[in-house]
Amino acid sequence: MEVQFHFDFGSPNAYLCHAVIPAIEGRTGVRFDYVPVLLGGIFKLANNQSPVTAYAGIPNKLAYQRLEMDRFIRRHGIGRFRFNPHFPVNTLLAMRGAVAAELDGVLQPYVDAMFRAMWEDGRKMDDPAAAGAVLDEAGLDGARLLARTQEPEVKEHLLRNTGRSVERGAFGSPTFFVGGEMFFGKEWPGRPVVRRRRNRGSRAGARRFQGLPGGPGVAHRRWADLHRTAPQEASRHGHHRHQRAGRPG
Repeated sequence: MEVQFHFDFGSPNAYLCHAVIPAIEGRTGVRFDYVPVLLGGIFKLANNQSPVTAYAGIPNKLAYQRLEMDRFIRRHGIGRFRFNPHFPVNTLLAMRGAVAAELDGVLQPYVDAMFRAMWEDGRKMDDPAAAGAVLDEAGLDGARLLARTQEPEVKEHLLRNTGRSVERGAFGSPTFFVGGEMFFGKEWPGRPVVRRRRNRGSRAGARRFQGLPGGPGVAHRRWADLHRTAPQEASRHGHHRHQRAGRPG
């Protein structure tokens, strides 16, 4: 069974998920299907706001969000993360480029390059010149991909992805769809399940995602099994998704 990852490069939490997904895929054999969406469009359609805007008057809330992010980074050994100095960045160009890359069969290297530029190298990715340079450095055809961002097919594809994501319940990024169940954020389903599994011993810890039908409780356990990643796994696998013949991303 596939797990859909609805992402926007403007979300630091989406980057953190991207950093740990390769180890989860390698350990479980479950494929994560990357679906480009426009976070600004999701906010508009879902009547939501970015946390920076929504909690601007609640400094303790923003401080706690950063603390929780730092805990995740330490737990998973994600040493390359750097908060982008240009944040917030308009990601319309980058997300249209992701659709173009998917249509060209190069989504995986495109995603790797863009997340790295945004959340490791601190590049200003709403600048077409900077975006083109990043793609060229990654061995991609930056000029072609950026030109394709103006094609009606690409624009409509991104709008369709975004609208369908909201129709299924999305209100932000990162959002995951596991079968018919939606999960938001990088770790919330896993914490209580990890504790229960530790208490029950190693036999429960060996349980893997099987993709079998079940109710919400089963879906929560599935996502927790996929999500729990040891720091050494994240370090070993790095921030690059596994190459797979015959699939774009």
